[in-house]
Amino acid sequence: MSLQNCIAIDMGASSGRVMLGRFDLQSGKLALEEAARCVNSLVVREERQCWDVDALEKFILASLDKLIQQGIAPDSIGIDTWGVDYVLLNKQGERIGLPVSYRDDRTWGVMQKACADLGRQAIYQRTAIQFLPFNTLYQLRALCESQPEWLNDVRHALLIPDYFHYRLTGKLNWEYTNATTTQLLNSQSGEWDNALLEWTGANPAWFGKPTAPGVKIGDWKASTGLSVPVIAVATHDTASAVLAAPLTTDNVAWLSSGTWSLMGFESLQPYNDAAALAANITNEGGAEGRYRVLKNIMGLWLLQRVCRELAIDDLPALVREAEAQPACRSLINPNDERFINPVNMVREIQDACAGQGMPTPATAAALARCIFDSLALYYRFVLEELAAVRGAPFSQLHIVGGGCQNPLLNQLCANACGIPVVAGPVEASTLGNIGSQLIAHGSVRDVTHFRQLVTQNFPLNTFIPQASDAYSRSWALFQSLTHSVKELCV
Repeated sequence: MSLQNCIAIDMGASSGRVMLGRFDLQSGKLALEEAARCVNSLVVREERQCWDVDALEKFILASLDKLIQQGIAPDSIGIDTWGVDYVLLNKQGERIGLPVSYRDDRTWGVMQKACADLGRQAIYQRTAIQFLPFNTLYQLRALCESQPEWLNDVRHALLIPDYFHYRLTGKLNWEYTNATTTQLLNSQSGEWDNALLEWTGANPAWFGKPTAPGVKIGDWKASTGLSVPVIAVATHDTASAVLAAPLTTDNVAWLSSGTWSLMGFESLQPYNDAAALAANITNEGGAEGRYRVLKNIMGLWLLQRVCRELAIDDLPALVREAEAQPACRSLINPNDERFINPVNMVREIQDACAGQGMPTPATAAALARCIFDSLALYYRFVLEELAAVRGAPFSQLHIVGGGCQNPLLNQLCANACGIPVVAGPVEASTLGNIGSQLIAHGSVRDVTHFRQLVTQNFPLNTFIPQASDAYSRSWALFQSLTHSVKELCV
């Protein structure tokens, strides 16, 4: 058959989608069709911020059934999600405990304890992963200290995409790209680090050997009796997004823009020297043994929360109104840890501005402009950190993901960074998910070949830097903000 159908289940921290990818082997045409989309939001369980994994599973199964009923005979299924969070199973394979979110406050102070007990440099040398207070390393320690009665019943710990794989196939798997986000994988061996697991109190036997993207886990059996292979794609959504980013040279940085903004570059070697540690740069796993050398930025979570709190559902109109606002009138450090999950994001941003002696953004448009300007300047800050770590500047920034649909933010990013910005594709995580499946099938040679197909089949928009007096004047002030607050990554 010249036509292949791959189903990509792409679950983000704020929304999920099930997409059908159709690839014509003869023409090279690649197309996406949306089958279903859902909202993903936190729920409170026993005073903890949790994921409703049961509702997400129902959405996945209903969406798959819908496609089968439409006569689709998929060649495979792949799942990608956010990182670091996990689910525990007992010996019967049943879930125990709560699927607690990384935005829950149970880990506050645990990272500092780890650095005191084990040494910040020692942890970094073992893992090459950035210090974030919600990494799985700290989540497990918090769990083992607060719920010791569960520990004897636990047999397996599965990261979120691996849990959904298990629910579809009954098979256990630990996929490598997502495993690297935990800060529990040894960067030299590629295996779980027993010394770090021992510090958490978790049993290393909970974790199986990490597997590279492209492994067939098992089969999902539809109610019709159809059996569909389930492929472990690059299951961390950013790993999938980067796989689909049509990077053209070694001097192109990438930005995966969504609930989180993740900025980085691709490398065949990790960067875990003193300069990388000082900048808190992470080296997450990618496809084909590539590293995603990157840094986390709070991203459009700030805007999503503002829109939710102010009941704004017309985002394009808000972006147009924000464009008419004065540039850099109010600025925040978007990576200030106060913005991880405040009770009220609008008030938190306003208080941050007032506390810095800046005008308080009073309208939705002013709040949005504050967020956009602050993100654009922080993108420059991180881009310069990354360039310093690798010892060479970047000539272009490639933005993928849902955030690349925001033309104002794209242009402000180009203005702030002083290099061209190329935006697209929008559904990068979904495309990378499908790309992993096609590579596993042998229909696409490798990542480079797949990126060529993405460039041929999906539109890209270029934003040329424009001189900005406001950004030039505000740069020194913004740099001071990055040192005057407690950042998420410190």
